[in-house]
Amino acid sequence: MKRVVSVSLGSARRDQQIKLELLGETVLIERLGTDGSIDEAEKLLKKLDGQVDVLALGGVNIHLQVGSRLYPLRDGQRLARAVRNTPVVDGSGIKNTVEPQTVIDLQKRYGWPQKGQRVLMVSALDRWCLAEALAGAGCRLIIGDAVFALSIPMPFYSLKTFALAARLTLPLLAKLPIKALYPLGKKQETSHSRWERIYEQADIIAGDFHFIRRHMPASLPGKNIITSTVTREDREFLRRRGIKYLVTTCPNLQGRSFGANILEAVCVALLKKPFSEIKPHMFLPMMKKIEWQPSVEKLN
Repeated sequence: MKRVVSVSLGSARRDQQIKLELLGETVLIERLGTDGSIDEAEKLLKKLDGQVDVLALGGVNIHLQVGSRLYPLRDGQRLARAVRNTPVVDGSGIKNTVEPQTVIDLQKRYGWPQKGQRVLMVSALDRWCLAEALAGAGCRLIIGDAVFALSIPMPFYSLKTFALAARLTLPLLAKLPIKALYPLGKKQETSHSRWERIYEQADIIAGDFHFIRRHMPASLPGKNIITSTVTREDREFLRRRGIKYLVTTCPNLQGRSFGANILEAVCVALLKKPFSEIKPHMFLPMMKKIEWQPSVEKLN
């Protein structure tokens, strides 16, 4: 049996364990939240190191990305260093390959995203390739990194302009504690509307679900969302707010769409190659092989 475990800085209330049969293998997937505690996550990773097939980091990236350039994120680097023997991933390989392909698939199957549509990209640094794919599809981006991570009411409307600002500030910002940049623990379960106008400007809202949820207005009828890490409760949350279509980068597995870090961990476990030989371009064919396709759900 293959065992993959995601150690997340998110709420432990979102923990889940499922067992799947994939390509003739039994795969046990576990998600363990630490309610925002970096110390607890580090202890868990050290305890599981060498005991499971693949470890995944949830709620934190190892790097932030601007174009082809990577900026080491302090807390992500700390957690990755805690693992000595087991492959450890953060989902960046899935974000850079499977998620851009999702945009192409949506256009072919459903006719959107369309040229000229406004897309609120809640964090381009977290999903640079998805932002590029949406811009390449002709969408007009509203880039919300400063808004959602730093509470600065300054959205960007150009990837080029945002990239310049990011390159100037990331050497400092990447050294901040992750809790200063991203909702952790119980903050992932609460929402309070703050940036209504930015949400309302968009036809599509894309990116990390916890950023999306954190400030979502009570009513957003007819909007579409492209995200991941969605539970049954999250779907009901979105339905109540009038969201029309929910797109996730993996299918609904026993009531849940898992995050990119778990998808990447499963792919690594099934590839049966030394971790040093596994490259991101291998993930999309593996997803197709196990018949995991993006899920498109009509909520309203």
